[in-house]
Amino acid sequence: MNEVSEAGEKPSADRRPIAARQSGFARWLTALLLKTPITPNQISVLSIAFAAIGAAAILFAPRWPLLYLIAVLCTQLRLLCNLLDGMVAVEGGRGSAVGALYNEFPDRVADSVLIVALGYAAEAGWLGWAGALAAALTAYVRVFGGSLGQAQDFRGPMAKQHRMALISLACVLALFEAALTTERLVLYGAAWIILVGSFLTCLTRTRAIVSRIPGATSP
Repeated sequence: MNEVSEAGEKPSADRRPIAARQSGFARWLTALLLKTPITPNQISVLSIAFAAIGAAAILFAPRWPLLYLIAVLCTQLRLLCNLLDGMVAVEGGRGSAVGALYNEFPDRVADSVLIVALGYAAEAGWLGWAGALAAALTAYVRVFGGSLGQAQDFRGPMAKQHRMALISLACVLALFEAALTTERLVLYGAAWIILVGSFLTCLTRTRAIVSRIPGATSP
């Protein structure tokens, strides 16, 4: 079977490897969603809503630190949507012709709003925008490899799940930091790690693409 799902994922090489997909909780949620008329595309768009709420929480958390907990929750719910849209599409057989668009576009929007918000919360808006651009480039490199007929490369060190895990961890640590100081070193450091890590991810993915091209030399 080589059909692209509504979440834009193939159940083969172009599907992001996610261990949680095999968990009983994920399968239970998938079965529950399949009893409703919700589509994978709608789940993908819902991830933007969670990301937007999480981004707003990050922005205002330096003033009201308990909002960091909302940010963590929404960041994880965004990831949960990214997991469930593919499962509902592939395992549930609810794929559609426009699934590839809904797989990629909401991800880029959700990534950007969270990373940009992180930068502004760290009082370095430019760093947030730079990190969002670098994160988008990691996806561009991955999809470009797919356009060459290669399996899409989801490796890190700063793939989507790594970025979201880092933002979640940064919010937890920033909550403790807020109890001790008004500095925002945790958020600032996390924004830099996302920026540098995303560029490294672009490099590792590009090198992998080149290595699969017969006769090519590594950059």
